Amino acid sequence: MLSPGIPQNTDLPLLDAYSDAVVAAVEAISPSVVHVDVARRGARGGGSGFVLTPDGLVVTNSHVASGADKLEVHLPDGSRRVGSIVGDDPGTDLAILKIDAPGLQPAALGESARVRPGQLAIAVGSPLGFTSTVTAGIVSATGRSMRSISGRLIDQVIQTDAALNPGNSGGPLVDSRGHVIGVNTAVIAGAQGLAFALEVDLLQRIAGELIRDGRIRRSFLGVGGQTVPIHRSVVRHYALPASTGVMVRAVENGSPAQRAGVREGDVIASFADTPVVGIDDLHRLLGADRADVPAKLKVLRLLELLELEVVPQLAPER
Repeated sequence: MLSPGIPQNTDLPLLDAYSDAVVAAVEAISPSVVHVDVARRGARGGGSGFVLTPDGLVVTNSHVASGADKLEVHLPDGSRRVGSIVGDDPGTDLAILKIDAPGLQPAALGESARVRPGQLAIAVGSPLGFTSTVTAGIVSATGRSMRSISGRLIDQVIQTDAALNPGNSGGPLVDSRGHVIGVNTAVIAGAQGLAFALEVDLLQRIAGELIRDGRIRRSFLGVGGQTVPIHRSVVRHYALPASTGVMVRAVENGSPAQRAGVREGDVIASFADTPVVGIDDLHRLLGADRADVPAKLKVLRLLELLELEVVPQLAPER
């Protein structure tokens, strides 16, 4: 019984419910979370990951695994396995590893469409080498964009205030059911409560291709460019859909763009009847399905609007 005069804490039932939700989610995901130890050019580093399939496929970040001389995956039972990279895509900062460890417990994957700002978000991983670390917060926003290590723009990103630190990269961000809603990937140095995770739908969309082909195939035109404004009078004269485009700064020899007649100084206004507002729009439009398919490319050359036909090609492996 409480002593007279001491107010009763009416928030206790709510706190207990919150704690129960976090504990249940952590218990559900923990058997699937791994630590990834990386040796690269004489230096050691690490990150996190989670089991994708029972036969030993593991998800992590590209920036964790790419270029590793040796990968060692630490399992929840304390055992260690040598890992190899099955697929790696710097453009989305995702990688798939393979370890020889049958009978693993795969993580349950959620759906990006069900994720809402304000919902519980729980990160499990190995920040700074401290394995099985749990932090919790909320989903701050969905549909954010960020740059990958390759410079490409990733659109399907969750913003969360769950505390992340170096070593959390590649680990799961889960909901109250313990279902993966994101792959933790980045924090902003010096910022408080700003962390980012790749949406689970992005992982599900590319995982099969990474496992099958080892990489994500994209097409290319062979131009280097930058986003520039288009003068208002030109926009009005040609009824252009946007007031910016991509100015071509370089054209690769023998590239699809060169064969189409694209020149340095041209401003790309549209590709395949889709407005090109900036360089990121062009990257998004150049998927593997565009390879070897003729498309209209509208460019401004000085004050003239030209329509060229270009045939994108599959980007070479790098």
